[in-house]
Amino acid sequence: MDIRRLDRQALLLTGEVISQVKADHLRWATPCADWTLYGLVRHLVSQNEGFAAAARGAGETWAVWRDGDLGDDPAAAYEASVDQVTAAFAEDDVPDRRFALPEVGEGFTVPGRTAIGFHLLDYVAHAWDVAVTIDTPWAPSAELTTAALRIAALVPDEGRGPGAAFRPRITVPDDAPQSDRLLALLGRDPSWTPTPC
Repeated sequence: MDIRRLDRQALLLTGEVISQVKADHLRWATPCADWTLYGLVRHLVSQNEGFAAAARGAGETWAVWRDGDLGDDPAAAYEASVDQVTAAFAEDDVPDRRFALPEVGEGFTVPGRTAIGFHLLDYVAHAWDVAVTIDTPWAPSAELTTAALRIAALVPDEGRGPGAAFRPRITVPDDAPQSDRLLALLGRDPSWTPTPC
C-alpha cells in the first residue's frame, strides 16, 4: 500500500468538502459532539500542522498540534496546512522516522508509515463529518475506503468514548456498504443528520 499517495487522496477528499463550507455553516453542530464545524475545520488545520512538525522531529510539544488558525478563509487555511503536511511527508525517509504523537500519550512515538496511516484515517472520517454536516456528497474511492477500513479495524476498543478520538463501534448490517462499515467501526452513525443551530 502506498500510504503517502493514499493520504494525499484523503487530504484532497477533505479539501473538496471544506471548499463548500459557507460562513454560516461554521457554527453548525457536527457528528463530532465536541466541535462545531468551525472547531472541526480548525482541528484539521491543527492536525496537518502537527503531523508536519512530527515528520520533521518536532512533534513533542502540544502547541504544534493546537495552533491552527482559520483566519478569514477556512478553505485557504486548510489548503496551506495541506501544503505543509504534504511537503513534510514527501521527504525520502519519512516512513522510517519516529513520529511523536503527544495526543495519544506523553512520550508516545510510532514509525512514520503508521503515523501517516493514522492521519489518512482521520481525514477520511472527518471528510464525512464535514460533508454530512453541510449535506454534500462524501465519496472516497474504493481504494481509499479499503485502506481506511484496514486501519480502522486496528483501532482498539479501549479508550473510546466522549472526548476520545473515536466512540464505541456501532453495529451495521453485514451487507452494509463498505463506507458505512468504516463509519461504524469509528463509532459514527451513518444515518446521522445535521441540526443547524
